[in-house]
Amino acid sequence: MTAMTEYKFTQDWFSWAPPIWEQLKPLLPSEPGGRAFLEIGSFEGRSTVWTIENMMESGDWIDCIDTWDGGEEHSNGEMDGAEERFDHNIEAAITLSFIKEYYEPTELSRVTRHGLTREGKRVNVYKYKCRSSRYLASKLSHYFDCENLFDFIYIDGSHIARDVMTDACMAWPLLKKGGIMVFDDYMWGEPRDILHRPKPAIDAFVNLFAEEVDMVHMG
Repeated sequence: MTAMTEYKFTQDWFSWAPPIWEQLKPLLPSEPGGRAFLEIGSFEGRSTVWTIENMMESGDWIDCIDTWDGGEEHSNGEMDGAEERFDHNIEAAITLSFIKEYYEPTELSRVTRHGLTREGKRVNVYKYKCRSSRYLASKLSHYFDCENLFDFIYIDGSHIARDVMTDACMAWPLLKKGGIMVFDDYMWGEPRDILHRPKPAIDAFVNLFAEEVDMVHMG
């Protein structure tokens, strides 16, 4: 594993996740052609790096979506230099890599990093700098097999309830049957207005899709 001193992080909003995500790892399928991960909201890449080092196997790939402009929950210059730190941290996690910028037919700009992790796993990281709704719309409208795309989806973008609901509803058709969707910050936000917190959107989504969802963890 890469030494943490090689990374550049200014915040740790992810420390809650590893003990829970370790329990999710056995639930992930093993795909001969590699598994697909989606991260909505990447910030400095702390969750991305953990996923690369601890969840991804050789042949897996991850799409990282962020505007790096921040949302209403960010203050005090938290987003200053966040994109540069994300790039640095992904470079530290993947050695022997090469970078290519590519414009998809959907006109989304994608920066691709192929390479080996320190553990020798060959993985791909795709960075999309755009709004999550634009990325998800492009996947839903341009990929015929969109219902069998991702094995693991992590939603940690805008914390406004309507945005969380939009991300969830648009991402759900992209999740494979038996795949895992994780929401961040379920209990976050007090004393903010309820419509500016993720919880009501997550509750509504779980209720509306109750016939398709099996709850693994809540808290």
